[in-house]
Amino acid sequence: MGVRALGLPERLPTAAGLPERVTIWEVGPRDGLQNESSVVPVEVKLEFLDRLAMSGLTTVEATSFVRPEWVPQLADAETLLERLSPLDGVRYPVLVPNRRGLERALAAGVSDIAVFASATETFARRNLNSGLDEQFAMFEPVVTRARAEGLDVRGYVSMCFGDPWEGPVDPGQVVRVGRRLLDLGCTQLSLGDTVGVATAGSVEALLDAFTADGVDVGVLAVHFHDTYGQALANTLAALRRGVTTVDASAGGLGGCPYAESATGNLATEDLVWMLEGLGVRHGVDLDALVDASVWMAGQLGRPSPSRVVRALAG
Repeated sequence: MGVRALGLPERLPTAAGLPERVTIWEVGPRDGLQNESSVVPVEVKLEFLDRLAMSGLTTVEATSFVRPEWVPQLADAETLLERLSPLDGVRYPVLVPNRRGLERALAAGVSDIAVFASATETFARRNLNSGLDEQFAMFEPVVTRARAEGLDVRGYVSMCFGDPWEGPVDPGQVVRVGRRLLDLGCTQLSLGDTVGVATAGSVEALLDAFTADGVDVGVLAVHFHDTYGQALANTLAALRRGVTTVDASAGGLGGCPYAESATGNLATEDLVWMLEGLGVRHGVDLDALVDASVWMAGQLGRPSPSRVVRALAG
């Protein structure tokens, strides 16, 4: 049953206190698939990318130039980008971990990259093999070179709300990490609830801390996991604070390979359903997006965890 067949109006007025339009940063093909135990064929990834772009998503994170032994699922990054037929108006960012990753990305002709930082010492050492402060020495040449080449650079900040080894994370520490990434030249920050422990109150507190430090909320994005069922509530809190870019993963795919307690990302379909009901524009055809996730679930051999996918496809 299609979304309009359920009686939703074509266009609701935007709810008070919310942005008129939100950009959805789709992470399914990269963050969603990187955890799969068996390698997904490049042909399947390419069709998934095409289906997502055809649904109206304008930013679809395609892959990552990490070392193949770290994330075997993304070892085909060069092949994927070489065979990708970009849809006009769609951006296909890639994650790069270091200078070697940037060189590979530049050779592939990408226009948008992302770097991945940690807000905590322990996760920086486990994930980046670097200390909290030392990580910036690794990012500086990557960001500087990328910006000189005319690329946009997103900075992911992980463990922004809680760390399974260190516990709750001080918002001030997250702001310090985020500010250093911006000072290096990052054009956007994605604030990640890597293990899904955030609540609406902690989201508001962190965003207020960035604002108090003079950071324009327009450069901030949010990235929530649904471990405790709070991803949509946290997203709404962020929207009410002025955030206009939200990360999500088609079908709720993904987690974090370096944090065992992390469950799936916020499902893009669940996000779109909420935005529809709030009258916030997003540009996505929900029926086409559901079809893409149902198709991918079939390729993976298991049902989608997205409640909206299950409801509309059931």
